[in-house]
Amino acid sequence: MLIAFALVLGAVIGSFLNVVIFRLPKQVSLAFPGSHCPACQSAIRWFDNVPALSFLWLKGRCRTCHAPISWRYPAIEAVTAGLWAFAAWHFGWQPALVWAWLLIALLIVVTAIDLEHQLIPDRITLPGIVLGFVASVAVSRASWLESLVGALVGGGVFFLVIVFSRGGMGGGDMKLGAMIGAFLGWKLTLLTIMLAVISGGLVGVTLLITGLRQRRDPVPFGPFLAASALVSLFWGDHIIRWYWRSFGP
Repeated sequence: MLIAFALVLGAVIGSFLNVVIFRLPKQVSLAFPGSHCPACQSAIRWFDNVPALSFLWLKGRCRTCHAPISWRYPAIEAVTAGLWAFAAWHFGWQPALVWAWLLIALLIVVTAIDLEHQLIPDRITLPGIVLGFVASVAVSRASWLESLVGALVGGGVFFLVIVFSRGGMGGGDMKLGAMIGAFLGWKLTLLTIMLAVISGGLVGVTLLITGLRQRRDPVPFGPFLAASALVSLFWGDHIIRWYWRSFGP
């Protein structure tokens, strides 16, 4: 029942995350006006706003003007629902589940906005640092010192990259690293950064080889950080223990 509850709640939260993803880069209020079609501005009625299902009922088009609805909307709802349900299965009914849900929601928003706009909003990451610190301590996932050091490590690594590369990486990645550190602590944050560098490098090389990107074309790093943070969230402790058993002194 917990997993079913998480699935439904995750889909509802995913619908709200779509609002954040669409409106935040435009600096528009998240509350007003209510849900409406971007093409004809007509209000979306409640029965046309059921997560994922309404997209299927309407065949991916606005009921009023028949303009196409982006696949991003049901995709975000489905991804949020799936990850929240998986977190419920992984953590069970304990306070840490809410901590995990919060981090997942923030990472989904950051990933979607960065992919579309190559921007990581401060309005997500800066409050996220504080939220990560408070939530981690509240559910005993990390001590206040570990969370604080995690934020400093996550932000500090990218600060050094920015300084030595002379702007080769954006400040948004630095703040995202700090947010992840506040949630996960310094050990899992270092693992996250390592996984992000490896996965980002592999994808970058692949894009260059296939000609889909040129050397000067920017590739957003936020999604790699977010995906790696999810890996660390669910399996990071196991990966670290395996590493020390295999390669440690």
